[in-house]
Amino acid sequence: MAARGKAFVASLSGTSLEYYDFAVYGTASALVFPQLFFPGSDPLTGLLLAFGTFAVGYVSRPIGGFVFGRLGDTLGRKRVLVSTLMLIGVATVLIGLLPTYATIGVTAPIVLVLLRLAQGVGVGGEWGSAVLLSGEFGDPRRRGFWSSAAQIGPPAGNLLANVVFAILAATLTQDQLLSWGWRLAFLLSALLVAFGLWIRLTLEDTPVFRALQDSGSTSATPIREVLRTQPRGLIAAILSRLGPDVAYSLLTVYVLSYATRTAGFERAQVLAAVLMGSALQLGLIPAFGALSDRINRRLVSTIAVVLAGVWVFVLFPVIDSGSFGLLVLGVVVGLVLHAAAYGPQAAFITEQFSPRLRSTGSSLGYTLAGVLGGALAPVLLTSLQAGYGWAAAAGYVALACVLSAVGLAIGRDHDPREDEELAAAVPAGPAEPAPGRP
Repeated sequence: MAARGKAFVASLSGTSLEYYDFAVYGTASALVFPQLFFPGSDPLTGLLLAFGTFAVGYVSRPIGGFVFGRLGDTLGRKRVLVSTLMLIGVATVLIGLLPTYATIGVTAPIVLVLLRLAQGVGVGGEWGSAVLLSGEFGDPRRRGFWSSAAQIGPPAGNLLANVVFAILAATLTQDQLLSWGWRLAFLLSALLVAFGLWIRLTLEDTPVFRALQDSGSTSATPIREVLRTQPRGLIAAILSRLGPDVAYSLLTVYVLSYATRTAGFERAQVLAAVLMGSALQLGLIPAFGALSDRINRRLVSTIAVVLAGVWVFVLFPVIDSGSFGLLVLGVVVGLVLHAAAYGPQAAFITEQFSPRLRSTGSSLGYTLAGVLGGALAPVLLTSLQAGYGWAAAAGYVALACVLSAVGLAIGRDHDPREDEELAAAVPAGPAEPAPGRP
């Protein structure tokens, strides 16, 4: 397999695994963790506490972004990707082995939060280097397509996680699911870790990073440099992610509890709707990434986030209708719009920073946006809907989409020649440094 093709697969497989782990946790937070780790007389309180631990995974992402993002610019993308894969894989397996509140009391939710913290650190450190792995091996003039490999990871991981939970929900009783069935979803990640490590260990680092190393142009203090010299790019990166992050939390996590608790749908019905939308995203995300290589990627993403901000006001009423067909329509259309915004996003964010600061800048933008967006989304959506109704929750999502449109407006368009010149400086070798078309 050509190096650029292997890099695409390595980026896709690793982020799919890590988002499988993340999505399994999110699904479990909505369906089983309130009873197992946060028992109480008020189901809403248990749900909020479970979503609070879900948020910990987002809040801890900046730690991964600061630590591993910096290492990606100083030690290389490949080393970071091997380390983050191991971290999140081990944490997820341990969650699958963790005794519940009924067995060890308050120690159970405490350890759960710590393992969730480790998951978040791993995901926060993964994304920046995963995007660069595929993007810097590929043609810089087609970065929208090549960088979308990492973007396919969330829906692929979410699809796999929901397939697993759908199978468990269909084949097990509620008592079996709560007793031991949920653990299987977490323990499966051990197999995926082995595959991800194998593919990543066979790759060299990217041509761009090797060129920076050969020329002595790597940064000794990349975090300080990003904050001092490229603050506009960082702000643009953070804001551009808010709308898609909040919308994705709504469409894949919060919808599971809202549709079952408020609209009376069966758990399997909601999982089926999310599965359909996630399956479509597997093809749509790289398609929209490729489209952004032909049309200004800021324009493609802006149209998508604006439409997503409008669609959310349709989504809640169609769910409340109680019609399964309308539920599927609402979720699928929402995830199509998310794909249109999300596909070009990896390329847009990395293009806000110079090559020597790309890992750090991209990781910081991604992880800080996760704290402000996805981390709080399930808790805020639950609280707003419970206190003020669905219109308040929809307004929150729409506001996040408006902020993303602002971030896209202030961002810059990238000149691919700076990558081409760096890549051309690397001697020909087994890593196939001269990028080409797929």
